[in-house]
Amino acid sequence: MGKSLFWKGVLYGALAGGALSLLDKSTRDTVFDNCRKTSSNVGYYLKHPSEAVNQVKDVSNKVKTAIDQVSEDVAFITGTVEEIREMAPEVTQIVQNTKQAFSDIKLQGSSEQPEKSADDSVQIPH
Repeated sequence: MGKSLFWKGVLYGALAGGALSLLDKSTRDTVFDNCRKTSSNVGYYLKHPSEAVNQVKDVSNKVKTAIDQVSEDVAFITGTVEEIREMAPEVTQIVQNTKQAFSDIKLQGSSEQPEKSADDSVQIPH
């Protein structure tokens, strides 16, 4: 019983608030203009229901296209991130080998001959 009183109170409060807001002339004019526009639109769509159906279809097709595009973009980004994760160890190795090669060149330029080991070669991944 308390539940029904609550919702009745909410309804009566909304009605009272709406009625009080109509005391303002600009609000009242806006509400009446919007009601006229809405009623004319409803009348138009009642006379032309196929146009309403076509508009709903157009909007749903646009939403579907947007969802498909977002899905493709997410799949592309996910694939790119996975490729970057897979390439990270190779890139790290290339950077280390390049750093070692420049260090070796610098040492050779200072007339010192560094000892080369079998692990000093620069490798380029395929």
